[in-house]
Amino acid sequence: MTAQIAMTNTPDAGKVALKFFFNVTDKWGCTPAQQRVLLGSVGTTTYHKYKRLEPVRLPHDTLERVSYVMGIHKALSIIFSNHPESAWGWIKRPNAAAPFNGRSALDYMLAGRVVDLADVRRYLDAQRGW
Repeated sequence: MTAQIAMTNTPDAGKVALKFFFNVTDKWGCTPAQQRVLLGSVGTTTYHKYKRLEPVRLPHDTLERVSYVMGIHKALSIIFSNHPESAWGWIKRPNAAAPFNGRSALDYMLAGRVVDLADVRRYLDAQRGW
């Protein structure tokens, strides 16, 4: 996570980050249970509080996770710039490449660790030549 994100950890920034997160993960077709895992296995009460999109100062771990989702979305948008509909489906398609080994990126990330989101981000950045 960048220092800039940490410095902007205000309740309004939390609301914007969550709105982005839910928009992207909804388009990925994630269930509420999957969204909870991607957010760091937050409890049901916290999840519903987040879904209301009220201003909230997010924990560092949650901000880091949302930051990775932002990076994954950006990389997919660039990679599939000529076929935007493919960007939304990629996350659920089986992938033979390491680290996925036949699983989808979403299944890989649903192990729940921050490093799993980071791995997907690094994979996509490498695919786009970064």
